[in-house]
Amino acid sequence: METQAKTYDCGIIGGGLAGLCLAIQLADRGVSVVLFEKNQFPFHKVCGEYISLESWDFLKSLALDLDALSLPVITNLGISSEKGFMLEHKLQMGGFGISRFSLDHTLARIASSKGVDIREHCRVNGLQNNGQEGFEVKTGLGNFHVKILCGSYGKYMPQFLSPEVSQEMAAEAGNENNYIGVKYHIKTDLSPNRIELHNFKDGYCGVSKVDQDWHCLCYLTTSRNLQENGKDIKAMEANVLQKNPFLKNYFSRADFINPNPLVISNVHFSKKQTQTDGVFLLGDAAGSITPLCGNGMSMGMRASKILAGELIHYFEKKQTKEATAANYKTAWDNAFARRITAGYYLQGLFGKRNATDLALKTLDKLPRLTNKLVSLTHGDRF
Repeated sequence: METQAKTYDCGIIGGGLAGLCLAIQLADRGVSVVLFEKNQFPFHKVCGEYISLESWDFLKSLALDLDALSLPVITNLGISSEKGFMLEHKLQMGGFGISRFSLDHTLARIASSKGVDIREHCRVNGLQNNGQEGFEVKTGLGNFHVKILCGSYGKYMPQFLSPEVSQEMAAEAGNENNYIGVKYHIKTDLSPNRIELHNFKDGYCGVSKVDQDWHCLCYLTTSRNLQENGKDIKAMEANVLQKNPFLKNYFSRADFINPNPLVISNVHFSKKQTQTDGVFLLGDAAGSITPLCGNGMSMGMRASKILAGELIHYFEKKQTKEATAANYKTAWDNAFARRITAGYYLQGLFGKRNATDLALKTLDKLPRLTNKLVSLTHGDRF
């Protein structure tokens, strides 16, 4: 434990994609960064593990050699209804697959090599906002002083927020729009250039290729579905998910790397904010993003680039902290408002037995409309 508070330009709470990418960009510009991560790299996360190709060049700019990893490039999309209809679509931009176990670990090593102080097994217990002087960050490994503090702590409400913010977030987490996310890694014969989205009652499941000869099978559904099946995930999968014949095939024939899935609960798609109590927010911490927005990973990485640019202006004394916050919010809204709106709209069409089946059959006859809807959920390369 640190006996005397160390001082850094920037502190980042959470070592997910957004936080790691932000740390690397700031370190490249000479900003001293400490990153607090409660786990130890590498570790698995609940995530669909499909990344839009819009992020490819950005990741390479961070010194991540994607070409050397021989990752699956995904160009084809299939979307099924619970009744068994499959919509086929050729993706204009497409994406690639990589496990968070591999990706986050690689980015953490890059960040460390660039001078980022990564504190693992380090839980943030409290904050003291000292205004223009910065923050005192209280952790299990001691206290740290940072001029700027960023939160990329993911979907869960952190205990160190002020009581007012915590109560507001807790109220949203307890509402009826409460979801769970479940992820497996499997071995199956699905083509490596294909991603599938399978609908079932009040949920949908994605399957696509990642590294290590694995496929990611990850689904989102309401907490109500789990409660109605005795809080038994296996029972819910048998009684709800496997009513979709395509999912029944995966659950009965695929080789599951680990029979016990990774699970997150109390997921809620909250209103978006880019700052709270003086802490800059990015990734899911800025408000959990519906998977159909185009994927939260690319959006989190793009947010890190936006915020890095604004923070670099601040550290180079080209703008005040207040201007930095205002500019970040404006740029964030401009970058993501359309995608978030499209994602919420599309989510409303998914997970409904009859409505989803009708929507997919209609889109099958209107390929230009399908192309337009898919394009709304993806951004330009950055």
